[in-house]
Amino acid sequence: MKNDDLRKRTKEFALSIIKLYAGLPKYNSASRVIGKQMLRSGTSVGANYREGCRSRSTAEFSSKLGICLQEIDETLYWLELLQESSLVDPLKIAAVHSEADQLSAIFAASLNTIKRNKGISSK
Repeated sequence: MKNDDLRKRTKEFALSIIKLYAGLPKYNSASRVIGKQMLRSGTSVGANYREGCRSRSTAEFSSKLGICLQEIDETLYWLELLQESSLVDPLKIAAVHSEADQLSAIFAASLNTIKRNKGISSK
């Protein structure tokens, strides 16, 4: 996957998180608190990836990808809480949850590739 493709995909993910947040029940304090957490972590994925694309070294890039993975995992946690607490219809979360799972797999695979390549180059 090209950097531009992932930049676009993480931005689209952030926009879907924003839309999901905007549709949460405003009268429920739990959905407001969980929603804000989800909004923070979900939108930071793309921001951190963009920063990583401007890295000066592989180590710096790897660090940013690690942050992306942490943030996407946190977002998955908040999505699961929204769903399992019945604050949001599971159908409204399904597509966002699926994309978060896919992005998590991409970032994890990228980090594994960097680690594997680092091991090869250091021999």
